[in-house]
Amino acid sequence: MSVALGVIGCGKMAYAIVSGLVRNQWEYSRLLICDPDRERTELFTREFSAQAVTAPEVVSRSQVIILAVKPSQIPAVMAETRPAWTDDKLLLSIAAGIKTVSLEEMLISRPAVIRIMPNTPALIGQGISALCGGKNAGDENLVLAQNIFACLGSAVIVDESLMDAVTALSGSGPGYIYLVAEAMIQAGINIGLDKNLARQLVLKTMAGSVAMMEETGLHPALLKDDVTSPGGTTIAGIRELENHGLRQAFFDAVEKAFERSGEQGKK
Repeated sequence: MSVALGVIGCGKMAYAIVSGLVRNQWEYSRLLICDPDRERTELFTREFSAQAVTAPEVVSRSQVIILAVKPSQIPAVMAETRPAWTDDKLLLSIAAGIKTVSLEEMLISRPAVIRIMPNTPALIGQGISALCGGKNAGDENLVLAQNIFACLGSAVIVDESLMDAVTALSGSGPGYIYLVAEAMIQAGINIGLDKNLARQLVLKTMAGSVAMMEETGLHPALLKDDVTSPGGTTIAGIRELENHGLRQAFFDAVEKAFERSGEQGKK
């Protein structure tokens, strides 16, 4: 069954969501959008046959509404659209740190509210999104939302108490991976490799290592042991990484991101 879909905020993640729906032939009866940037609305109109309207119109004329604005913009958007929300609407928010109860308290009606934390690989259909429902969200709402975000890669339903941890690990995770890749490429250049060759070696090594973990199902520690020979090059490199606190750095980074996500939800 196709639904009337609304999107408030036409940034990169909103584009990824709608692109994923189109790519997976997920049908909507109409697509209504709102964004202050005319170039973005024209892009959505051109590529997805969307109709640009005001934010209240997006809500009033849609069954499923995706809030794809920054966390700091949520109060203003909710205040502007408050009269348009009704109990039969489904609100999907991708604003990091904003709890379902906070969204519910901004409204006078009782729509189903679902909070989602996607990550940027969703832009190429390789993301993972975590979803949790508010007090008015039923199983059918969660299934619909999961089907939408599965079009971006994978989608899992979690308890909301875990969402800040999810944000710290998978939401922020691509940033950690890109930093590691950058460091490895630069290390390769430092020992004499051409930058293009270093990049190719690092990216293929990372992709292959991920594929090994996925296809074998083995714990990363076991796979690490398989490539670590006594007195060899790998153990020498791993020893240096451990000496420089790589493991502790990741613990600290994820914990700091977790704390920051919690702080955003309190503002």
